[in-house]
Amino acid sequence: MIRWCDAWAEKSPHRANCRLRVLRIVLERAIDYGLLPTGRNPAKGVSEVRYDKIERQPWPDELVVAARATAEGRTALLLELLPGTGQRIGDVLRMRWSDFDGEAISVRQSKTKAKLWIPAPKKLLAALNRAPRHSVFILTSRDGSRPWSYGGAHNAMMRLRREIGAEAYDIHLLRYTAMAELARVGLDDSTIMAITGHKTARMVQLYAGPERQKARAKAALIARERGKDKG
Repeated sequence: MIRWCDAWAEKSPHRANCRLRVLRIVLERAIDYGLLPTGRNPAKGVSEVRYDKIERQPWPDELVVAARATAEGRTALLLELLPGTGQRIGDVLRMRWSDFDGEAISVRQSKTKAKLWIPAPKKLLAALNRAPRHSVFILTSRDGSRPWSYGGAHNAMMRLRREIGAEAYDIHLLRYTAMAELARVGLDDSTIMAITGHKTARMVQLYAGPERQKARAKAALIARERGKDKG
């Protein structure tokens, strides 16, 4: 079991730990069903792999600009829907034209079941007004018969990221980019959560925190310079 975990860790320590956690649960259930002897879960005593976690960051402004200048078709619309609504990729891919009232998009989040009404920013509004409507879904498969698959959307975004040098910034980080943008204009946690649908402020504070620190630091500099001028 340790060798199995170490083999996965060579590819990705994070995935190795995820697989180990799932396997522990599966083997515990096997014990419940009498398929293994009580207390004989071989994954239970295996320690998770320790590694230095890389702090995930929202997309930098310059990469967002580059992506907008490069993306086309469905990819360009996806690029506006993700940060424009601040929603998870799965919820974005399920959006229908009937959810869009010309001003905002209504969402029922699959994870939290929260119902949200999200006004569309100007860039998203323009992208929606330009987009063809040949399906009930906003983002569709090529033949328009079903929503765009996660695999297809992921591959399209991966091609775009490689083209502009944004491999380190994945699809999900565009949700965090939305939080950072909202924090930059001075919105509090509860207001940002009204857009993102988070149930607690922890994730908002994690990704909005750096933008707030920058804003406070700039305010401190302005106050400092004013103090020098008075002196």
